[in-house]
Amino acid sequence: MKEESSNLAVISNNTFQASKSANLHHYDISSALQSTLKFDELVTIFSNKIQALVPHSGFVYSNEDFDLEIKSGITTNNSCSYALNIEEQSLGTLKLMRRKRFEKSELQQLETLLCCLIYPLRNATLYQQAIKMAYTDPLTKCNNRAAFDDTVNREINLALRNANYLSVIFLDIDHFKSINDTYGHDCGDVALATTGKWIKECVRGTDIVFRYGGEEFVILLNNTNLAGAELLAERIRASIEQHTLSYGMNIVNLTVSLGVSTLRVNDTVETFIKRADQAMYRAKKNGRNQVNLGD
Repeated sequence: MKEESSNLAVISNNTFQASKSANLHHYDISSALQSTLKFDELVTIFSNKIQALVPHSGFVYSNEDFDLEIKSGITTNNSCSYALNIEEQSLGTLKLMRRKRFEKSELQQLETLLCCLIYPLRNATLYQQAIKMAYTDPLTKCNNRAAFDDTVNREINLALRNANYLSVIFLDIDHFKSINDTYGHDCGDVALATTGKWIKECVRGTDIVFRYGGEEFVILLNNTNLAGAELLAERIRASIEQHTLSYGMNIVNLTVSLGVSTLRVNDTVETFIKRADQAMYRAKKNGRNQVNLGD
């Protein structure tokens, strides 16, 4: 027995415990990351779970495909950054920060731990891509009516809870039927897509643009009062009027009519939307190419 034992590899208790601990950490991290399909929650869980193994003071996660940047903690000069990819699919970039330089052993540990994050991030990416497709109008690349119905409820609840302003602009392309009748439906499609593009060029990053249906668009404006919403609506109106749409050998001049309303304490979704919609129709009735405020 002694002779056989002398040929066996000896594993010290310290080595065994460290290995066991690492495996438990990996299992714990992987399990926790299965609990969500939201990018911000995934990266926050990962950051918290690896804190004891690779201490850091903050992180930045960015994903260009979803125009996303998530920041947490303290920004410092020392950092390590990783472009996360799987099978040539980009999953974003993760940067960890702290005041002290990262040791080589910590970076090696981090690279191993990042393997736990890759597949949850891929699942989140696939899920968000599916949501994006379901909520995007394929012609204008704006959010669609289904997205508006979901978003407006959430934004109203947030605005009322936090006592913030919330405004909405309804926009309708003037004489759109005439464009279709005169130049054809292909020209009408170009007009819709171009109008959506021009609207998005005018709004802020926090504003949300929707194609509501037909030739109607809606813009939701966070933290914007009636005066601010009217100012933006006028900027959109003027911008579209100043642009010229070229379709084949034809020059098409577009104008739009807009209605604006701001959320009131006693508003429902229906009353909030109805005021802007009615204001838009008054703008059309009063001569088009103008902004009208909700009563």
